[in-house]
Amino acid sequence: MLSQISYLIRSQKDGKHLVARIQSEDSAETVSYLLVFKADYEALSYINTHGQSMSDRLSIESVSPIQLKSILQRWNYQGVGYVEDPLIPEIKFMILG
Repeated sequence: MLSQISYLIRSQKDGKHLVARIQSEDSAETVSYLLVFKADYEALSYINTHGQSMSDRLSIESVSPIQLKSILQRWNYQGVGYVEDPLIPEIKFMILG
């Protein structure tokens, strides 16, 4: 699933990526999952549907699997949220080890 080019949404202002923050059921800890799209047009659909007022401050970047792994490690994300339907949105969360 993540063996090809993926697309991320990133803030042009501070360089932060779009993430989902989920509170753990076991503790009060909040974990972050990097939202990943399989195509650039899906990321654009997500922005147009859910972040239209911020669209001028967001950009879409393509990343290879190696770059994705590096981003996950660098920013200490728990895993990825693979966006399967940007309009609803339907997201599969995966912890990567």
